[in-house]
Amino acid sequence: MIQLISSPHAHNRSSVQRTMLLVCVALLPATLYGLYLFGWPAINLFLLCLLTALGSEAACLKLAGRSLKPCRDGSALLTGWLIAMTLPPWAPWWIAVVGTLFAVVIGKHLYGGLGQNLFNPAMLARVGLLISFPVEMTTWIDPAPITSAAAPGFVDSLMITAGLMPIPDAMTGASALGHVKTALTMNIPVTESIPQAFAISDAFIGTMRGSLGETSALLILLGGLFLLYKRVISWHIPVSMLGTLALLALIFSLVHPDRFEPPSFHLLTGAAMLGAFFIATDMVTSPTTHNGQLVFGMGVALVTFIIRSWGSFPEAVGFAVLFMNALTPIIDRYFRPRIYGYSYTGKPLKSKE
Repeated sequence: MIQLISSPHAHNRSSVQRTMLLVCVALLPATLYGLYLFGWPAINLFLLCLLTALGSEAACLKLAGRSLKPCRDGSALLTGWLIAMTLPPWAPWWIAVVGTLFAVVIGKHLYGGLGQNLFNPAMLARVGLLISFPVEMTTWIDPAPITSAAAPGFVDSLMITAGLMPIPDAMTGASALGHVKTALTMNIPVTESIPQAFAISDAFIGTMRGSLGETSALLILLGGLFLLYKRVISWHIPVSMLGTLALLALIFSLVHPDRFEPPSFHLLTGAAMLGAFFIATDMVTSPTTHNGQLVFGMGVALVTFIIRSWGSFPEAVGFAVLFMNALTPIIDRYFRPRIYGYSYTGKPLKSKE
């Protein structure tokens, strides 16, 4: 006698813990390279983000009277990791703590925990910090590899992270996006300002100012390809986002080259690569269907280009992702998959006799 069990009968190895682990593995090369480039202060900040994320996750679960088992699924760890990847490497300790607490407590648990949040927690923290603390969030450091003479030692790095030692002005400067944005306000054309702050080789390899996630486009790209290979993400959001951003930049730069940056600049600076593969593809806050994901990616690119070109902030990926997160329920409503036996409008299909 056959014992019937409830569906579904097909299973795979997918789990929250496995997915989060694979994303962390994909981030590891770019993270290690960034920590090497920016030294001990960046390491301190990275560890603070991870510890704060795990601690706040445990505290929220405890206050809710729930088991602490979700602390081991890797979701809080990944949130802290992504926040660290979007912060200035030598930011003070309270930037990491406040941002991570805001992401986990407000961005995640206020909505009910994992799977219930409307907005990407890491981007919610990034944008909140940028609006609240613009000076600390726009203090960018020249790469100083941990083994170089210019890099601070362990004790000095603790003083920098604690905010007790000022960062030398000679080691700070604007990011490539910020430099070009400022130059435009001084009527300096893009064709003159870009060569002063941007080189494709530096952006691709990572030897330029920026956050941990904005340094090496190559390593971020390799991590994204790894996620595609493991089928953690699909190609729809990264390709539609990067393709639309490149197309918009190409059209506008051809029409007015002195005013608009070329595609290579938009793709290799800021958080474009990190956003395309690791942030916009968040399963909870992005559409569920492939067509919806294509629209979502194009929307992120469009908002990014608009803010970068005409907004007051040089970088815009965080704002764009949050804007499209808010539209995700609408996108899901109008791009629903067709139910077997029914049309896309929900009407039963007539059988052919």
